[in-house]
Amino acid sequence: MDVTRNIFKKITEHQIAIFLIVIAVLLRILPHPANFAPIGAIALFGGVYLKRKEALWLPLAAMMVSDALIGMHSTIAFTWGSFLLIALIGTSISKKKNVTNVVFGTLAGSFLFFFITNFGVFVATPLYTKTIHGLLECYVMAIPFFRNTLLSDLFFVGVLFGAYELAKAIITKRVVTAGE
Repeated sequence: MDVTRNIFKKITEHQIAIFLIVIAVLLRILPHPANFAPIGAIALFGGVYLKRKEALWLPLAAMMVSDALIGMHSTIAFTWGSFLLIALIGTSISKKKNVTNVVFGTLAGSFLFFFITNFGVFVATPLYTKTIHGLLECYVMAIPFFRNTLLSDLFFVGVLFGAYELAKAIITKRVVTAGE
């Protein structure tokens, strides 16, 4: 029993969070539907559970590694910037973490990502005329991708937050039980 107790005592909440984030990063590299990726969820989750500095560099590191493997693009500054802002949303709800705030944070992050990255597509690519009509066309054409962003953010936030809280509860229970 002492061995089990010692093992679980050594597993920190921080290690659980990092492990879950690494798994999610690996999922971005695997084939997936367009805009159905865990990076927005990683940014929000990291903002809630990690120290501010880690919360900000972690989504960027994930994007740097995965973009290096998947391919660079002209809207990187907008994409990476939006994930930094999503991490800041996470840090803002970290002290008031509850289901409602996490859901609203997820929705805010999804909309933020949509508006910022599609503005980036409008500005940094020749796909749309540089008029208000071109900007509106860019946003309208991106709506089908937003569906996947929203669904993936809700799904991966649920998985990350749920797995973290479950692992934390199991480890806490096992440490307490092993100590009896």
